[in-house]
Amino acid sequence: MSLLAAVLLLWGPATDAAPSVLKDNTGNKPLPRPWLSVEPVSWITPGLSTFLVCQAPLPDVTFLLKREGDVGFQEVAETDGFLELAAPDGFLETAEARKGDKELATFLVHKPGTYSCSYLIHTSAVPSAPSDTVTIKEYVIPPPPVLTSSGSFTVILLMKVHRTLVCEAPLMDVEFQLRQGEHKLNLPSISTSPEQIKFYLKRSDLGDQSPFTCRYRLHSNTAWSNDSEPVELMWSDETLPAPELTAEPSNQTIEPDSMVQFRCTAPKAGLRFGLHREDPYESILLQTLKTAGNEAVFQLHNVSAEDTADYSCIYVELAPPFSGSAPSEFVELTVDGPPPPPKLQALWTGKVLAGSDVVLRCQSKVPGVIMELLRGGKIVPYRIHRVTSSWSDLGLPLVGPRHTGNYTCRYTSWDPDPFHSEPSNPVELIVEER
Repeated sequence: MSLLAAVLLLWGPATDAAPSVLKDNTGNKPLPRPWLSVEPVSWITPGLSTFLVCQAPLPDVTFLLKREGDVGFQEVAETDGFLELAAPDGFLETAEARKGDKELATFLVHKPGTYSCSYLIHTSAVPSAPSDTVTIKEYVIPPPPVLTSSGSFTVILLMKVHRTLVCEAPLMDVEFQLRQGEHKLNLPSISTSPEQIKFYLKRSDLGDQSPFTCRYRLHSNTAWSNDSEPVELMWSDETLPAPELTAEPSNQTIEPDSMVQFRCTAPKAGLRFGLHREDPYESILLQTLKTAGNEAVFQLHNVSAEDTADYSCIYVELAPPFSGSAPSEFVELTVDGPPPPPKLQALWTGKVLAGSDVVLRCQSKVPGVIMELLRGGKIVPYRIHRVTSSWSDLGLPLVGPRHTGNYTCRYTSWDPDPFHSEPSNPVELIVEER
């Protein structure tokens, strides 16, 4: 009888509800669960090799890989040798099982689905309880990267003529491309990490000031990814007269969940208008509009305390040399109520193996704030992995069982008035020993 047939006979038909602890038929203690991870990403696409890595806490075991909905095990691999088995009827196409070390098995993923792994020891006839599941998606075209602009200054004076656009892909060692509309831009760039590139943009590169996007591909024989979300920049040389900005309703204090309209009026027609939020250290472009007339109306819906700020607008011409105006006078907007809490997202799935690095993403629409990570109401030291105008990646390096618990985040600001937001939703971190 083959090893796979023996495993199937012992395990029996697949069921939706697997027991959390299994005992072997010799009366030995239950086998500890294995740990399943994915490299480099949890999806497959043409040209990309995606691997599932199963790790057991015991040496010299036989690993078993299963996909939900299939009868029996999809893969079997032994750590004391290389084994590749043909898939029987009803199974997925067999993936390659590659020996890592005495406690690892690496499986090449061919098809999407939700996977788990377990293992057998030679003195037991019953597999361990399955690992936590890992879901693999399939994309015909790779998912988009993220494009951000370094800093948030969007009205650039003549002495500030450079900007940096950062494109980050979900995996490493890819080819990047920056685009404006349908045009590929050949700009100076530098790669600061295998999954990221920085493009250096001069004011003369802005062209008609249409949005920028970026994309990537695995190599020259694969398809380009979907485009990133667009990034809009609006630069002005301030050579034209300033527009006039008014708010409706005109009272400075607004009730939460109201709608506010800003009307920007210029001395000429056929322009591109931009509404900016003025914060202590930056001017953030919120919206742009092209109009045939000489004014643009911008709307802010469901305003909250996070919208409390000074606002201004500018305009630029639609034809070269794309001259622009000085900014309007500020209009102050104050919205009653406390600032809204941020949202916290775990950038991992399932339980985490001790010694791993984990990252939590704290998201807030309030710009220019400092993020804090908390556990049990107390601030937890973290490493900043990445910061944008809307979220920060907060890292916990080399986690151990002591890091297990529920985490929240909040944001703080000291200018113009000090405040703490309410805490975010909790995220649970469970760390298992190797």
